[in-house]
Amino acid sequence: MREQSDPERCYTLLARDSVAQVARHIDLPGKTVVDIGGGSGHFTEEFRRRGARSYLFEPDLRELSARGPVTEDAVLADGYLLPLADGAADVCFSSNVLEHVSDPQTFISEMVRVTRPGGLIYLSFTNWLSPWGGHETAPWHYLGADRARERYERRTGREAKHTVGENLFPVHIGPTLRHVRGRDDVQVVTARSRYWPFFASTITRVPGLREIATWNLLLILRRSP
Repeated sequence: MREQSDPERCYTLLARDSVAQVARHIDLPGKTVVDIGGGSGHFTEEFRRRGARSYLFEPDLRELSARGPVTEDAVLADGYLLPLADGAADVCFSSNVLEHVSDPQTFISEMVRVTRPGGLIYLSFTNWLSPWGGHETAPWHYLGADRARERYERRTGREAKHTVGENLFPVHIGPTLRHVRGRDDVQVVTARSRYWPFFASTITRVPGLREIATWNLLLILRRSP
């Protein structure tokens, strides 16, 4: 609710929660973590606080420098083509980026490529039919993306940050789950609602309902040998 008005508090809390989720599956001290699309670095900082060697890869210079000068271990890079060798990372992390790329499967493949065998891939995204699928225009996106954007502009007097088809793309849970489960280079460790405090894994097993009720899908994958 406060992402727009208080992004520092929002992303600091989100980073703590997200990194704690990763830490349940791997000991972080000394591990190499690649944060793809991590904006101005909240997740990267939290991984470092937990003892990992963390590096930020962000394609948008404005996002990368939003909190001040860019550090030397942050890289301006596209998630489709990371300047990393195969298997360079123990953990490849991406929070709420997948809905902002036009080719999710290629993005996932690049995450898998740079993760070592046995390493983890953390991938979360806001699915389009979630109440938050339209981002700042939600929940009016249920009535159509263009109508929701027009309403936002009338109400706030400024243009919406996201435009469907340009920097926001409808991504759905069913096709994404089928894709990762059909790959032979990863195993699904967990598939759950990122924010639900109960029945988080059960919701994602119910076709139809999961597209609305999950809100945000969290996938943790393990790179196969």
